[in-house]
Amino acid sequence: MSDIHTSSSGESHGSVASYVIGFVLAVILTVLAFAVVATHSLSPSGTVLALSVLALVQVLVHLHYFLHMGGGSEQRWNNMCFVFTVGFVAIFIIGTLFVMNNTAIHMMSR
Repeated sequence: MSDIHTSSSGESHGSVASYVIGFVLAVILTVLAFAVVATHSLSPSGTVLALSVLALVQVLVHLHYFLHMGGGSEQRWNNMCFVFTVGFVAIFIIGTLFVMNNTAIHMMSR
């Protein structure tokens, strides 16, 4: 059989405690989002704002605890790839909305 090597090759992997903390935070944020919607305690615009903030915090928790994206110099390449991906997706979505809106305006004029 072949030998199985378990060397890390310089990648930073989280500990079990780090994953548990991330999981607990993700569950808490998810429950809070469901509670905001289920209780109808906020106005519609307040609900959207609260869900947006909770979603942003959830994304940051996932990036830090599960994808191990930090501010260190060894993470620079991962961070650049992430920023490029976010920019590309934003351009794609905004461009799609622009084209669809432009098409709808021109189709309705006839």
